[in-house]
Amino acid sequence: MTTLLWLKAFHVAFMTAWFAGVFYLPRLFVNHAETQSKEVAEHLKGMEKRLLYFITPFALLTIGLGIALIHYYGIDWFMASKWLHVKLTLVILVVIYHAYCFKLVKDFQHNKNKRSGRFYRLFNELPVFALFGIIILVYVKPF
Repeated sequence: MTTLLWLKAFHVAFMTAWFAGVFYLPRLFVNHAETQSKEVAEHLKGMEKRLLYFITPFALLTIGLGIALIHYYGIDWFMASKWLHVKLTLVILVVIYHAYCFKLVKDFQHNKNKRSGRFYRLFNELPVFALFGIIILVYVKPF
């Protein structure tokens, strides 16, 4: 039981760190898309790249610990936990979102951004909905 609790604790801790970065990075994109200052844009390029590379290990650790939890509980539990399948679908969508951020950072790095600050404001909301769904699925287990 102690191993399970440690796995859960670190899974949630790394997930929290990952999502903190996933919430903040698009805010940097908003500022970058809206700035007219070349100096500010250059500063934001560095911040965006550093943040993305900082949070990526948290994503990998979250996923690795999630896999460890599934392994710990076993295949029968996994097959019976329909809520977990929905949660994993949401996690996959967040991973795709995270991967797309690499493309966006690259676009900003090469001054190829074509999107507005409004787009990034809306883009910033997507992981919030995913996180709400994930938390509800984990704690309520509606099915």
